[in-house]
Amino acid sequence: MGNFNTSSQESFILVGFSDWPQLQVFLFVIILIFYSLTIFGNTTIIILARLDLRLHKPMYFFLSHLSFLDLCYTTSTVPQLLINLYGLDRIISYGGCVAQLFIFLALASTECLILVAMAFDRYAAVCHPLHYTSIMHPILCRALAISSWVGGLVNSLIQTGLVMAMRLCGHQINHFFCEMPIFLKLACEDTGGTEVKMFVARTIVLVCPAVLILGSYVHIAKAVLKVKSMAGRRKAFGTCGSHLIVVSLFYGSGIYTIIFNWFLSSPSNYSESKESFCPSFYTIITPCSILF
Repeated sequence: MGNFNTSSQESFILVGFSDWPQLQVFLFVIILIFYSLTIFGNTTIIILARLDLRLHKPMYFFLSHLSFLDLCYTTSTVPQLLINLYGLDRIISYGGCVAQLFIFLALASTECLILVAMAFDRYAAVCHPLHYTSIMHPILCRALAISSWVGGLVNSLIQTGLVMAMRLCGHQINHFFCEMPIFLKLACEDTGGTEVKMFVARTIVLVCPAVLILGSYVHIAKAVLKVKSMAGRRKAFGTCGSHLIVVSLFYGSGIYTIIFNWFLSSPSNYSESKESFCPSFYTIITPCSILF
């Protein structure tokens, strides 16, 4: 594989899931079903949260943001995957690949931060129910949402800028969309310094929010354990159930992917299907989990 100038109009070939050619039709149908459910369900949530006055509450405000993120998040990658599985076109331009990376990183980073805002909302509702309305003031809710979007965009700009500064070799991407570790595999130069910077950025945007969410739920658990009635405990935990499911799926798959990409992958155990499976989980299944 030779070097090429990334500023020119070069293209990549996406070969994700090529280990399972006999399952491509099955995967196409399953992924299309999940994608359709994601589009329909999240759109419904956004419309109801806007039109129903009873849902004009902080929890549903953040839920509508999360639904919009999931819509954009899955749409930035799944249509390309469906095209690849159907065998129509596996080619993506360099500009399109960088744009997909930027959008994906921005949305994923923003979702991490929105989940923190939702955890704080649940903390205020369970631990300080009498002051909930004064704590979760609409101005604070909007500030948290704006901060999440700005933080996600800044993180994406930093990481995408680091990618664009690298010289790349080859045109084959062993994945179904343009993700950060893929660019590192195509680099024609030593990426040690770049990987450290990216790891720090990912830690800040993934691990730090996870710690804040965990801290919120530690306080929530302590408050719930002080409730004497089982009905009261179930009600308190019930308000956090859906958020916990989304957090578990999102962060669980995200942390696993970081560990796999940075520590476990090696030429001896490398597999295109392995590298594609976990990202497919958090780009297809996780956005749909909010519906349940």
